[in-house]
Amino acid sequence: MAQGRERDEGPHSAGGASLSVRWVQGFPKQNVHFVNDNTICYPCGNYVIFINIETKKKTVLQCSNGIVGVMATNIRCEVVAFSDRKLKPLIYIYSFPGLTRRTKLKGNILLDYTLLSFSYCGTYLASYSSLPEFELALWNWESSIILCRKSQPGMDVNQMSFNPMNWRQLCLSSPSTVSVWTIERSNQEHCFRARSVKLPLEDGSFFNETDVVFPQSLPKDLIYGPVLPLSAIAGLVGEEAETFRPKDDLYPLLHPTMHCWTPTSDLYIGCEEGHLLMINGDTLQVTVLNKIEEESPLDRRNFISPVTLVYQKEGVLASGIDGFVYSFIIKDRSYMIEDFLEIERPVEHMAFSPNYTMLLIQTDKGSVYIYTFGKEPTLNKVLDACDGKFQAIDFITPGTQYFMTLTHSGEICVWWLEDCACVSKIYLNTLATVLACCPSSLSAAVGTEDGSVYFISVYDKESPQVVHKAFLSESSVQHVVYDQQGIFLLVGTSEGKVFIINANSSSSFQIIGFTEVAKDILQISTVSLLETDIVKVMVLSSLPEAGRSRLEMFTLPTLLPQVSTTFADERGRLKDEIIHKYLYELEHALSSAVLGFQSNQIYGFCSQVPYICSYLLPEEEHTGIYILKPYKKVQSRQYGPGLLYLSSHGLWLITIAKCGILCIRDVYTLETFAWCRSHSHQGHGIQSMRISMDGQNILVNGRDDGTLVYLKWKRFGGHLASEILDYYQKLLISLSSAMDKENHYLSTTPKVSVDLGSDSEHTKQKASTDLSQDELVLTDVKKEIPWIQQKSQEAIKKEVNLFSKKRKEIKQGIKSLSKTILNMMEENDKLENIAKLDQQEFGLDLEELERLHDESQEEVAKIIKDVEMHNLAKSYLAELIKEECWNSMAVKGRALKCFHIPCVVENFPMKARTVEELKELERVLQQKKIEAECLKLRKEIVEAQSGVKLIKQRHEEDDEEEEEEDKTVKYSNLPNYLLGSLSTDFGVDTSLLSSQLELHSREEKINQIILLKDIIYKVKTVFNNEFDTAYKQKEFEIARVKERNVRIREIILDLELEEAVWQPEFEDCEKPERMLVVQDEEITAHKHIKPWHKAKELMVNHEKEHWLLIQDASTRLRALMDMMGGVLEVKKEDILRMVIPQPAFMAKPDAVWTEEERKQFKDYEKKVKELNEERDKYRKSLEAELKKLQNSIQESTQAFDEHLKRLFERRVKAEMVTNQEELKISNLAFSLLLDEELSSREKFLNNYLTRKQHEKSQTSEAVRKSREDLDVYKEHYDNLLAEDKVMDRSFKKEFSEIPGHQVDILYKLFKRRPRISKQKTHSETTSVVPFGELPGSGKLNKDAFAQLMKAMDELDNISNMPEGLDPLVWNHFCMTRRAKVENEQKVKQKAADLLEMATFLQKRVEEEEKVQQEIERVFHELILLQEEKVRFQLNLTIQILLKQGQVELENFQLVLEYSDAILINKNIIEDLNSVIRTQGQKKVASMMESKDVHKRILQIEWEHKKMEMEREDLNQKAWDIQMLFFSRDRQKYLNEPNYEALISIQIGIMEQTIAVLDKTHKKNVENCKKLLKKLGKFSNQKDIANYALSCNLREELVAVSERKDICNAMGSKLTCEKIVKERYENMMQQQKLTNISKQQAEQISILQTEVERLRMKTFPALVQM
Repeated sequence: MAQGRERDEGPHSAGGASLSVRWVQGFPKQNVHFVNDNTICYPCGNYVIFINIETKKKTVLQCSNGIVGVMATNIRCEVVAFSDRKLKPLIYIYSFPGLTRRTKLKGNILLDYTLLSFSYCGTYLASYSSLPEFELALWNWESSIILCRKSQPGMDVNQMSFNPMNWRQLCLSSPSTVSVWTIERSNQEHCFRARSVKLPLEDGSFFNETDVVFPQSLPKDLIYGPVLPLSAIAGLVGEEAETFRPKDDLYPLLHPTMHCWTPTSDLYIGCEEGHLLMINGDTLQVTVLNKIEEESPLDRRNFISPVTLVYQKEGVLASGIDGFVYSFIIKDRSYMIEDFLEIERPVEHMAFSPNYTMLLIQTDKGSVYIYTFGKEPTLNKVLDACDGKFQAIDFITPGTQYFMTLTHSGEICVWWLEDCACVSKIYLNTLATVLACCPSSLSAAVGTEDGSVYFISVYDKESPQVVHKAFLSESSVQHVVYDQQGIFLLVGTSEGKVFIINANSSSSFQIIGFTEVAKDILQISTVSLLETDIVKVMVLSSLPEAGRSRLEMFTLPTLLPQVSTTFADERGRLKDEIIHKYLYELEHALSSAVLGFQSNQIYGFCSQVPYICSYLLPEEEHTGIYILKPYKKVQSRQYGPGLLYLSSHGLWLITIAKCGILCIRDVYTLETFAWCRSHSHQGHGIQSMRISMDGQNILVNGRDDGTLVYLKWKRFGGHLASEILDYYQKLLISLSSAMDKENHYLSTTPKVSVDLGSDSEHTKQKASTDLSQDELVLTDVKKEIPWIQQKSQEAIKKEVNLFSKKRKEIKQGIKSLSKTILNMMEENDKLENIAKLDQQEFGLDLEELERLHDESQEEVAKIIKDVEMHNLAKSYLAELIKEECWNSMAVKGRALKCFHIPCVVENFPMKARTVEELKELERVLQQKKIEAECLKLRKEIVEAQSGVKLIKQRHEEDDEEEEEEDKTVKYSNLPNYLLGSLSTDFGVDTSLLSSQLELHSREEKINQIILLKDIIYKVKTVFNNEFDTAYKQKEFEIARVKERNVRIREIILDLELEEAVWQPEFEDCEKPERMLVVQDEEITAHKHIKPWHKAKELMVNHEKEHWLLIQDASTRLRALMDMMGGVLEVKKEDILRMVIPQPAFMAKPDAVWTEEERKQFKDYEKKVKELNEERDKYRKSLEAELKKLQNSIQESTQAFDEHLKRLFERRVKAEMVTNQEELKISNLAFSLLLDEELSSREKFLNNYLTRKQHEKSQTSEAVRKSREDLDVYKEHYDNLLAEDKVMDRSFKKEFSEIPGHQVDILYKLFKRRPRISKQKTHSETTSVVPFGELPGSGKLNKDAFAQLMKAMDELDNISNMPEGLDPLVWNHFCMTRRAKVENEQKVKQKAADLLEMATFLQKRVEEEEKVQQEIERVFHELILLQEEKVRFQLNLTIQILLKQGQVELENFQLVLEYSDAILINKNIIEDLNSVIRTQGQKKVASMMESKDVHKRILQIEWEHKKMEMEREDLNQKAWDIQMLFFSRDRQKYLNEPNYEALISIQIGIMEQTIAVLDKTHKKNVENCKKLLKKLGKFSNQKDIANYALSCNLREELVAVSERKDICNAMGSKLTCEKIVKERYENMMQQQKLTNISKQQAEQISILQTEVERLRMKTFPALVQM
């Protein structure tokens, strides 16, 4: 035989044999595409499968670099593009139907392409990749170049499509975003411009988003500073600030699922929420279409979430997950839903054929339907997908016509081998694992996860049926293997059992037995040769812990089915010594191993290293485990774990591995003579392989790619073919009789009438018991029992029947023994406790008792462990709380309570300051001291410089000024109300604090916060010291009260009063450390005391009682000694208890008393009286002492309460100070936070400005380049246009040799152009296809030019030649006209390109202007922000202490706006008011004095007037006297008796008048001098204020000038440059227009001259002869 003999010629060569792919079966996991009107294609594994819809013929295109990635088709060019999935993937473009590679596109993608899409017009291909590039690229696939690319990090796209009407638009959609990309072109330059669509909210409404970068609607806060954007508050300064939104401002938007284009370049978007959106392709305006509800809405399908959309006229077709296809009829802004088609599965993809006569429908399972439109629409299933990927495959014997497949869900299919057509299907409705076909009959075995094996009859290929089911065990079936002759079926389970079943259907698939092996079974291999009557079995299992593999071999005789009872025991286990079971181990791990047809050789595939090894089995028998060593080792050149298979004749070793390569090797040399890469490592390689008996057919099943590949030999002949075909013929002859017999039995075997989804066999077993409850009772059970359990139960039943008599005797003895024990237990209960036995002593089943004890101990240990862990967790938590709230506190938190009033004072719990805090505080204090010294030195320098002036001013000041200075000095020593707190009341030094009006810089604020925290710490420390003093005082008071209560209790006891003694104690809040100690009385649970502890306590108590009995005799003596103290003298304290004993005779009647007795009675009465008097005195003294002690306790405790009340007020004040300081800290922290926000905003604006300037430079460069390209192209265009004009003008010169009339005819023909007839599309196509005929842009130009040249050929025909024209001239004319036409076409193309380039330049200019506007806006925002920052730094928030009270206003006119108010000290106002009051009093006094003087002046004037009048009278009289010729002197002398006295009186009066006038004048001068001094002083103050204001003004002018320079440098420069640029452009335009007008004027003059010349030429010339 071929497998047994040694070949003398050695390993034979391959003879040129090779394997090729015949067909590939797989189902689409991606979208199915149309290639043309009749062909569809989809990727599957390493292949692209093409299916002709009409003939259903398949064509396969294999990817050379592994698994196929994404795919796209171009219907008009009939090309297919797909990518591979290797590192740095490529895109391949193949033409159809030739399947020749057109080109290969290589980009910079590292991992994988996710989307490909062809444009409807032109030769453009768009590709998109996800991680890590997220790059969108546009290719010209004909020239294999990338036109443009753009990266969008983090943008994951699931659909991409070109606009059918405009190849320049591209839509990309994801579950969260939709964006429309515009492709702009300028000559050969392309670029992307992306625009995102603003999606509505989930309810379909729209949300108005605010500008994050430049918000315009922020509120203005005049108190807390400027309100900044949220990005500045978050501290973002990079690009993320432009898109930052807080969590509360994020609203859920609609989630797009699919989109499609319309002929109007609009977009329809389907959303998960059931909304349908329409987006304008130009403006990107979103419209939510309204759904029109019908009167009878669709049952259970009111909510439709479109999974896929395709456009049709007047609407779209949509599909959901419910298996229906709906028609959305859209009118205006509403749509109506109608049922279109029902599919059995959810639809995942739909596509129209190019002619729109067919609709492709793809389900989630992978099935493909074609719906054909027409008068009678039809729905055909082009591809019927299986339920999941293929789990197992196998040939139906002999393997030349049919094969079977199995899926995990239990779907079994029978296929025609020639073209992979599905013949029939059967569903097991259970989860299946493995499949194997029987070599000796037309049957197959299927293993399931529930441990069953189904036997399928395939006698009738078109209707397979289940003929038997064997429920082996409850563990899943992992391996099902037939031997080569089909005698046995070996079934391996997950629990490590191998069942041997008779493979003949005539034996009803009898289960012979099982043997146990290791649990992790990797492979089962058998050898069944025609010459032998045994079947050798080898089981490979892994030992992962040891890193080894184990081989277990046993032998099954072919006569085993007839003698199976002798080989197996009662439980069905085969005896190891009979089946000759041997164990082997390998020092390394194997992933697969097969047993060679030569009895002493094994082939193994190493799992850790890429080697294939052969091992020789020992010829001698052995016991135990035998270690095998490699005999031959060959490198496999296949990576990953692999599997080994042997051909039917045993001379071919077939290897498959994770790399996806199948190799066929010679078993002797292990060298490969044929191989094929059917799968790839990206799909995890090959899962299984099957080869037919004749070796001609090979099936290879992929692991994860879902592809089944059929391999066929090419150039197969020679020894390879002859050896296997000879053995195949011998094997068929050997199996023919058995096959006929078994097939005949299968044809007559009825189908098993069981539900394939449930258990098929029900067993009924009964067993009766008659003695006790422990009898095995089996009732009718309607549940399927595994075969292994049935055998076990049958063995148990047999053992029960065999030992029934013995069991009865034992049970009777047990019953009698149990009665005896019950009697003993009853007697035990009657005994005393010390004599009783425990219940466990009566247990006879010591093992059961021990087991129960162990279980209880385990349960107790578990409970103890849980309790310990719970206690440990609680202890850990308590320790954390204690460490955080108690141990870490330098000052523990505690309280003090009053004795008599409900008042509680708490201290301030304080943690110790860290080393870092102390260092920071020391630094700040040192810095403050240095600043104070610097300030002191500066003042000394300033005072030294202005000392002279100050001395002069001091000498000039009067007494009033000295008083004012004293006042100012006095006021300067007053408390500073600008301090903002009462911390000085606690003796805290605040001299180092900066004024609240001077906190401008960030460092000053931080230092101020540190100092304020130090002040808070000091205030709390001061109060805590006072609290500790009060606490010690209370301790002293309580101790004193305890000391006095001792005497009070003695007095109360002596007086026999029932008063309660008041004893104050500390509560838990006053001593919180007591809370950390658990007292015994707090524990409510009873302590668990062990028995020996109880016995010890009882013994101790017994000893104590015995000792007390012994000491009882001397009790009286000890009591006497304790009461009397060993002294017979009576103490004063015992006077109240003293009793005078009555004489004995007082028991007798007084009538019988003797005299002596009467005297004794009188003495007795006297003593009693004296004793009562002493007792009353002593009682009163005790009562007085008691009252005194109680009063002293009351007074001392009330005094402490008063002190504690004052301490409470102090506590309130300390807390108020703490809150005030914390409020200042909060304000400073808020200002620091706002300062950080302003800095973040400024940094962001600077970064944003930098990015915009960079963008401006890029746009400027793009504008410059575009303008240069436009100028160059325009120059070419002008040259071409000039050439065209030259050709037109030089026409007559070229044909000047022919007659003029022929030249005119030719010129007319030269101007003539053919009419190109447009192809009229069929009316049916126009009505069906919504997008119409869409040839590509380049193709359109080429086709139009070709048609024009074809029409020119007709015009160049000799028949159109004018009569009498030379043919040579005609040929020259035709050539000239053709050149002219070609040049005109070039001019048109150039003009179109020139217009496109001008548009491109215009867009770049607009972009540049937009960026410039953004830059100016940023500059403006920066200026405003800087102003806000300066205003914020100057506008400080200060804290002022105000007196509490009420102020009544007359008209309730409150001023609520303080924008123009200033803050000054109250002392200044009071000083000013006092000065005004003093000056007012002085003014009133001066006015009164002036009034008196004025009154006296008026009186004197009146007297003077009176005297004047009298003088006039006298003058008149004198005149009269003079008229009488008397002189005046005489008259006076005569009339006045005392003339001298009169003269002296007049002189005195005049002197007095002069004196009064002088005095008044002096007073006025003095008042003016005083007023002048005051005005001078006020002028000096104003000069000082003006000097300070001038200094401030100088600084402000410097700042204003700096800002003005900055503004001029930034804004004015830009504005001036813009104005200059505009003026320059206007001037250039004006100059250009002037030049054009001059040129036009010259041309007009030339043309007028030419017209005049031509006009004169037409008239006859009248020349004189």
